[in-house]
Amino acid sequence: MNENLVLLLQLLLAHVLIDFVFQSKKMVKHKQKHRATSWVLYAHAFGAGFLTYLILQQWSQFIVPLIIAVTHFFIDLWKLNKKKDNFKYFIIDQLLHLAVIFFAWIYLAEAFESLLPAITKYASNQIVLVILTGYLIVIYPVGFIIGKATERWQKDIAKSEAKTDQTSLKKAGRYIGIFERILVLTFILIGEFSAIGFLIGAKSILRFGDSRNTRKQTEYILIGTLMSFAICIGIGLLVKLGMTL
Repeated sequence: MNENLVLLLQLLLAHVLIDFVFQSKKMVKHKQKHRATSWVLYAHAFGAGFLTYLILQQWSQFIVPLIIAVTHFFIDLWKLNKKKDNFKYFIIDQLLHLAVIFFAWIYLAEAFESLLPAITKYASNQIVLVILTGYLIVIYPVGFIIGKATERWQKDIAKSEAKTDQTSLKKAGRYIGIFERILVLTFILIGEFSAIGFLIGAKSILRFGDSRNTRKQTEYILIGTLMSFAICIGIGLLVKLGMTL
């Protein structure tokens, strides 16, 4: 049994329980309404520390549960003072909680001395660098390339949508493309090429089956999709080659 992994899982379990399982919508609304004066906020922060203490079962260890409780309070208070409770602030909130959990784990595992060598090791690992570079390329540059390559058709599509009074979710196409390329690259790296065909089929049913799409829109979607898949497959094969060199 890996004791360090157990410690990390215990810390994560406590966080998931207190932030999602045991926190109702009613509690969240109370915190949003009263902010720093909300008794729910104080109870929630105390619960984070207390639950961590119970799950860790290190009865003489008070520092980590105390740090978890205090930081949980201030992170939540920071989020509550934002004008909008949107996805961006939710992600930042969770990343801050996870950062605290990570350093608490390093402290409990007494691994501070080995942290820097581990980071250095992975930062100079060829396979890690190749995979990380591959994902960054398909997320950012490839999206830019496809956008530029299809730019001349975008104005025609925008005019068509204006005439037919059709609207789409803001930046939906961009995020669909990002997740699509991430999935394609992942399928290639794990050797599941058949899953790519399933992804194409699923997208075709959802997008091309919409009777509201004009011929131009269908052709535009098809061009962008095929271009995206072709580039991602090429990058995926290069990444796999780079991992074996």
